[in-house]
Amino acid sequence: MSPQANSTDVSKSTLRETTLDAFRRWGYLQAQLDPLQPHFAEWTSRVLALRAAGPSPAGRTNRSGWNSKEMDLLERPVWIPLRQTIHAACAAALGEMGRGGRPFQLQSWINLHDRGGFNFLHMHEASLLSGSFYLKVPAGSGALCFRDPRPGVLHGDVKGSVPNGHADVQLKPSTGLLV
Repeated sequence: MSPQANSTDVSKSTLRETTLDAFRRWGYLQAQLDPLQPHFAEWTSRVLALRAAGPSPAGRTNRSGWNSKEMDLLERPVWIPLRQTIHAACAAALGEMGRGGRPFQLQSWINLHDRGGFNFLHMHEASLLSGSFYLKVPAGSGALCFRDPRPGVLHGDVKGSVPNGHADVQLKPSTGLLV
């Protein structure tokens, strides 16, 4: 079976868009990633094997857990169906931004949180898009927090869900979610 046979078709109509004043967040509905579900058990085993082979975390923003040092994991053959899906989602989002048809690169690494683990609030500088794929989400896991990065909003006195107001947006992750 070719890798493309397992990829998920991504088009403008499959992206769910939510506007957050200064920026947009695109996400998939979980059901639209169902074709990838048969890979989840193998991918989970691969993640655990990578951690066992190099148990020291790379650091960055991950606390109480592990993250891979490599930043090109989607280039490995086992991850091709996920890479194709993410690439197609990014291409669709870039098209919506008027930047369609231009070449782009994906960086990919693994964040694995132990109980109570988290990532510090951070930005991916020089990145037009950032995303996460949730391979497994245990009960009681915390939310992904989006924050408008503009200093005038962060340090301003306007708060709440109003134009230019500071309000975090929380997204509760679920297994198979790509955001």
